[in-house]
Amino acid sequence: MFKLTGTLKIINDTQQVTEKFSKREFVVTESSSMYPQDILFQAVQDKCSMLDGYHTGDQVEVSFNLRGREWTSPQGEVKYFNSLDAWRIEKVAQGMPQGGPSEMNLEKETVDIPSSATESEEDDDLPF
Repeated sequence: MFKLTGTLKIINDTQQVTEKFSKREFVVTESSSMYPQDILFQAVQDKCSMLDGYHTGDQVEVSFNLRGREWTSPQGEVKYFNSLDAWRIEKVAQGMPQGGPSEMNLEKETVDIPSSATESEEDDDLPF
């Protein structure tokens, strides 16, 4: 399983490839490095509809699997193909760092409590 965060650039319509197979392709621009990359994903079968609520320009995180397959042409030439099969897509909060919550500052903050607040708690008869 892999994840990629970026901006939705293209969302294509669902294609009915065969009677039993449908796919929907979309492109996410990943721009965390100096050279932005446009990455093509596909959603297949029942996952095609997961893109219905999204629009180009949305910041998203895509969870996907890397798939590879071998194909032999009618002339006997063997070729290899890769695909990125998306199985989940989620909107990313605009204020979230590019790397996600792991890059946020998760250290505890100390808060000064006024002395009047601590005195009133000491006078309280509650056992907790």
